Amino acid sequence: MSAPVTTTSGRRRRSRPGRRGASEARAGLILALPFVVLFSVFTLWPVLQSMFMSFTDTRITDIRTPFAVNFIGFDNYAKALGDPVFRRAALNTGVFVVVGVPLTIAAGLAAAVALDKGITKFRSVFRMGFYTPVITSIVAVAVVWRFLLQPESGLVNTVLGWVGIDGPNWLGDTRTSLLSLIIMAVWRNFGTGMIIFLAGLQAVPWALHEAASLDGASSWQRFWHITLPVLRPTFLFVMVATTIGYLQFFEEPFVMTQGGPLNSTLSASMYTYQQFGFGNYGVAGAMAYLTFLVIVIVTVIQFRVTREK
Repeated sequence: MSAPVTTTSGRRRRSRPGRRGASEARAGLILALPFVVLFSVFTLWPVLQSMFMSFTDTRITDIRTPFAVNFIGFDNYAKALGDPVFRRAALNTGVFVVVGVPLTIAAGLAAAVALDKGITKFRSVFRMGFYTPVITSIVAVAVVWRFLLQPESGLVNTVLGWVGIDGPNWLGDTRTSLLSLIIMAVWRNFGTGMIIFLAGLQAVPWALHEAASLDGASSWQRFWHITLPVLRPTFLFVMVATTIGYLQFFEEPFVMTQGGPLNSTLSASMYTYQQFGFGNYGVAGAMAYLTFLVIVIVTVIQFRVTREK
């Protein structure tokens, strides 16, 4: 019950919480209005427009009359699925995810465990060093890795030559080009998982480790039966976030290989971008939403597989 208040005339009346709540709601709407406007103009409208284009025959010549196009249903989706180049790009993306995500998670977890238990001196220096590639521009990273992977003068092949191994043309050979991008992506992105895993490791109750140690459990048994089960929610978050990012991988092939050689590093996102550049807006929109559908399906499967039992 609200407290009574006294007016200047001496009469007592009750405050009106409903009116105060309405005033606060209006203030909240006013404060949120700039974000809502910007989100609607620069995010929501392009998303809806691209969805509309995916069901029409929109091309670059129709850009001035976007609503004067023909509705063709799912023809763009069928055309995209029937495109052998798009299927190759989707296969490359699948390989990138299937190989890259486990390696990124494993590297991030290993670094987190090392920083949590193994490395005691200069821990903050190592943490900063492992995380620096995440915040470094992809262009700078690509330039460095292109020099490292040069077939004749690159540091990688030079080191391999010291032990008598003739290094390949990493970015120019269809057998190693995609692998090179995967290695670079793992090196660049494992720092994010490391930070998250490190926070999860510090939340593991030490009393459980002490009790298991008194019972004769080895370090590996404690890690497998105590640490990993406690880290299940952390694993889920890192896996979902990394998978979504890798399903949309674009910068690596765009900067380093332009999708070559022979489309061996072409990704679904990059091919969609090329179709937009060619003016095939309807087909490009269909490709974008096919990628989005795959992301949703994979995310749902991951939640169902790794959720708490």
